[in-house]
Amino acid sequence: MSRLGADLADLVLPSACAGCGAERVVLRHGACEACVAVLEALRPYPTMPEPPPPGMPACVAVGGYAGALRGVLLAYKERNRHRLARPLGSLLATAIADAAIRAGSDHRSPLLLVPVPSTGRAARERGGDHMARLAAHAASRLRAAGWQANVGRMLRALPRPDSASLTVAERATSAENSLRIRGTRIRISRRRRTIGGTLIVVDDIVTTGATLAAVTGRLREADMQVAGAAVLAATRLRKVRGPARNQARAAAASRPKVPGSVPRTRGDGRPSAG
Repeated sequence: MSRLGADLADLVLPSACAGCGAERVVLRHGACEACVAVLEALRPYPTMPEPPPPGMPACVAVGGYAGALRGVLLAYKERNRHRLARPLGSLLATAIADAAIRAGSDHRSPLLLVPVPSTGRAARERGGDHMARLAAHAASRLRAAGWQANVGRMLRALPRPDSASLTVAERATSAENSLRIRGTRIRISRRRRTIGGTLIVVDDIVTTGATLAAVTGRLREADMQVAGAAVLAATRLRKVRGPARNQARAAAASRPKVPGSVPRTRGDGRPSAG
């Protein structure tokens, strides 16, 4: 059995499949054999919203936000099936490795994973910061594969409105306003950066790219250069037409461009829905 298949071994009382909702079937850590096969067949690929927000880093996703991947992710994130963190972390590790390689890194370079933080309310509702947990499992999987991977929780998230109710421009503003650098963490990050580490931002889903762009901007303000981003799933945006489309384009054009290197300035959602 593959590593992911082994991770999905479930020894608890059976429930519905997290991937497809099937009942009275044999489960492996919450997913049926068919969904396990779908998840094991996923291969990381580069993805980018259209249009990408200013400052959006190169991004790699494990799969589209649909089918078994969507079901398992929602079961973990919204229905507190925390045992799914390990297999999802293993999947996320494949996207992280791909993003690092595309950025020119390899096993010899330290790899720093920075998860997009949950707000306090979201963490309470979900029994903890779901992305910090996934990042920890992903780092463990990467270390087992020979990478020098560690997790740095460099950011904290202030309360913010639900992204589902916001326009593209409003998501970008909300993401930017909600993120703060943890001051006590900056020294650690700088030490890692001086030894040639590769910083990868990790999240669960990318939609408009607003959250990943905002995180990248905040980290750059603290002299931390983002090499890329890795997510579990990428959504497809519905095409916007008419005045709404023109408003979105105008908002994107009015936002300042984020250069590849930004001098140090003042340091300073759900954050994982952008």
